Amino acid sequence: MKAMILAAGRGERMRPLTDATPKPLLEAGGRPLVAWTIERLRRAGIRDIVINVSHLAGRVRDALGDGTALGVAIRYSHEPEALETAGGIAQALPLLGAAPFVAVSGDVYCEFDFRRLAARTAGFAGAHLVLVPNPAHHRAGDFALQGERVRERDSARFTYSGIGLYHPRLFARIAPGATLRLAALLREAIARDAVSGELYRGRWRDVGTPARLAALDRALRSRRRAQGAGRAPERAAR
Repeated sequence: MKAMILAAGRGERMRPLTDATPKPLLEAGGRPLVAWTIERLRRAGIRDIVINVSHLAGRVRDALGDGTALGVAIRYSHEPEALETAGGIAQALPLLGAAPFVAVSGDVYCEFDFRRLAARTAGFAGAHLVLVPNPAHHRAGDFALQGERVRERDSARFTYSGIGLYHPRLFARIAPGATLRLAALLREAIARDAVSGELYRGRWRDVGTPARLAALDRALRSRRRAQGAGRAPERAAR
């Protein structure tokens, strides 16, 4: 199974941090955001990864290389101008192949177990979205869940996490080089009842602004210190 990390955006909301550093290489908890995502994919057995790049693309390639150091195999889909989410995925289809694949936004931190998506691929032909409870900056949410079916309108809506399982045929009608957002494509698929979903209540953060990135950094460093303190008595006992 393959995965795509969406990392071509300019990161306007993250400026001035992204003026010199591409968004996926911004750090939280002492590691680049993209490294956290790659590690979780690798743990789930997903080692073939495609990353789309545009802004400061060379910096991303230089930092990650072919993925060997991270225990994965990375290939890059270069976009001279960022093509938005659906356009970027459509551009990368030759690298992703004909089987369902995972797509992950490059500006989220999430501890979701990607094995849950890998287990859904048999007979899969549409889209499966991972939704999360609405964060403070997005109270209205994006989509509703009716059982496992995603609906656009309902009394209770949740936020799309930036993580999903997709079949390539969903993007087949998008011309290479076209610019299109994923939300528009998903709404068409929801109208055809072709989108399922699940609610994830674990640790998830949208790090789309410098303030939210700083908050995530503090949280991860604090947890690491707490874990280190918890192990100290054990070491002393030995």
